[in-house]
Amino acid sequence: MSKHDPYGTPTKPDSNCRTCTDFKFWSKQQRQIFQKADNPTEEKTEKAPAVPQGCPLDKIALGQATWGLLHTMAAFYEDNPTDNQKRDIKTFLEVLSRVYPCEHCAKDFRKDLREHPAQVNSQYEFSQWLCKFHNRVNVKLGKQQFDCSKINERWRDGWLDGSCD
Repeated sequence: MSKHDPYGTPTKPDSNCRTCTDFKFWSKQQRQIFQKADNPTEEKTEKAPAVPQGCPLDKIALGQATWGLLHTMAAFYEDNPTDNQKRDIKTFLEVLSRVYPCEHCAKDFRKDLREHPAQVNSQYEFSQWLCKFHNRVNVKLGKQQFDCSKINERWRDGWLDGSCD
């Protein structure tokens, strides 16, 4: 159950909020990564259990859905965006970094945006910027980095082997 301000408006969720408490999973994962650093052949990440259909998203599922949305937006971004489109996408990213339901993730998102401002002058530039941003998060989580030269194949055109046809 959420806390409410004096006007009855929901505020910060209680600690059992699925999008927030999965930080425990992330923390456990980080400990495992450091423990397995001496043996690189071992799998470094733990798979999260699937969220049952009809249930609230946990941090993992929310993150995957958010990355899917962001990469799809970048894949279909204009090659020659107008000034309004550039401003809109930057505003979207800034607002998302403030309202994202996982506080830890949102804070990290805002920090990364300050250190690496969004590059939105073309579809290619925005997709590459987002891929590099996603890879920085992957490094923090001990996950494999994605080959950014294949970003449009993954998110816009489909794999060259035809597996998406």
